[in-house]
Amino acid sequence: MVKHIVLWNLTDPAHKDENAAQMKEKLEGLVGVVPGLVSAQVGRGFAGFDVALVSELTDRDALAVYQDHPAHMEVKKFVHSVISERVSCDFDF
Repeated sequence: MVKHIVLWNLTDPAHKDENAAQMKEKLEGLVGVVPGLVSAQVGRGFAGFDVALVSELTDRDALAVYQDHPAHMEVKKFVHSVISERVSCDFDF
């Protein structure tokens, strides 16, 4: 199994809660759509970063499929339109 963790800061202070909620809906909605994506949990940060994604994939090959999957690419368009900063970490467990 692989964990894929991403942290973001959002750009628009007036719409942070709304944009975080949309990110949550879109990212968690990829489970069952992207092969090998076992789970995705998105939460609103209260210290450090504004939004966090913790996802599990079956293996590194599934992570590669996830990264380029058309549904994920569509979600990324929205995410990148509302963020100012992004960090990530991928690891086996």
